[in-house]
Formats: sequence, structure tokens, C-alpha cells
Amino acid sequence: MLADDISPDLIRAFPDSPADLSRLHARLAAAAQRDGLLDVAYRTVDSPVGTLLLAATDAGLVRIAYASEGHDAVLQSLADRISPRILLVPSRLDVPARELEEYFAGRRRSFDLALDWRLSAGFRRSVLRHLGEVGYGRTASYAEIAGLAGNPKAFRAAATACATNPLPVVVPCHRVIYSDGRIGRYLGGPAAKRALLTLEAAV
Repeated sequence: MLADDISPDLIRAFPDSPADLSRLHARLAAAAQRDGLLDVAYRTVDSPVGTLLLAATDAGLVRIAYASEGHDAVLQSLADRISPRILLVPSRLDVPARELEEYFAGRRRSFDLALDWRLSAGFRRSVLRHLGEVGYGRTASYAEIAGLAGNPKAFRAAATACATNPLPVVVPCHRVIYSDGRIGRYLGGPAAKRALLTLEAAV
């Protein structure tokens, strides 16, 4: 189509500036929430361990993702596993964003957030639910966490649960290490895990 053939009405339908686009997005987000068409809201936040993606459902925070995981890939996974009705709505995640900011600034030692556990199940979910019993500034072994979850011999399964934790930082899998002191696998990589332990003065 040639430029001369484009209708002026069609041209006016597209935003003229970034500010117009932002206002259009805000109206879209508001309409989606009002009409019950938004199943997953997300935003990103900067942190000392890189840019984090936060995603939430009506039930609570469902995903925190490190940049190394590929945020686009994480959003696609959420679309596949929860719902394709996903939208960037930063205001829906203001509280988690604020609590994370306080944590990284050393002003918060625990999180007071509603969590949506649907991305974990069975023994893995049980392991993750017990991680809050490992207090700020402390560490526990994978065997100890497996015991808390009801199966002391399942330390390898506990390690896998921690390594695939969909809510890192808030659900503190970084506090779980091997009995011999090795830090073990971590979704955000070993440098991020060490940074969190150092922040909490656990190492």
C-alpha cells in the first residue's frame, strides 16, 4: 500500500508518541482488569543481582525470574502453563517490588506476600513451603530440608526443588547448601546465590 492510499482515520488510530502509547497501554490494562481478561500481570525491577521479572495472578506472586532465564521465554512458559492473557501492569506488582527493594537495601528480613504455588507440586512444593523455616542469615543442608518436607533421604529431590524454585529470593532457596559447604545449583547462577548469602551475612 502506498502512503497516499492510507486513510487519515487509520493513521490517527496509531499512537503519535511514546506518551500516547503509554496512555493507550494504561487504558488497555485497566479495561482488561475491569472485564476479567487479565490472568497474569508482570513487571520488571532492577536489583543487585540483575533485572528481575515479577509475575502475579489473582492468587498472588507466581513467578520471579532472573534475566539469565530469558524473560521472554519465561513469559511464554507462563502463557503455556497458566494463561495467554498476560499483560504488563506494573502497578499490580508494586507491593512485591517495594518489598524486594527493602530486602536488597537491608531493611527487610522476611516477605509478607500472597504466593501462588501452582508452578510447583508434590514433594517439590512441600520442600519450597518449608524454606521459610530457614531464617535470614542462616543456612540449612538439602538433607535437612528434605527432612522437614517429610523424607530425609530425598536430599537430591530437595536439591532439584530448590534449583527449580519459581519464586527465588522471596522463597529463600538460596539459604540451602550442601552439607560439605558447597553452595549447589541456583536458578540465577552461583554468583547470584553468593550475593544473596553475602547480603544476609550467611557466609
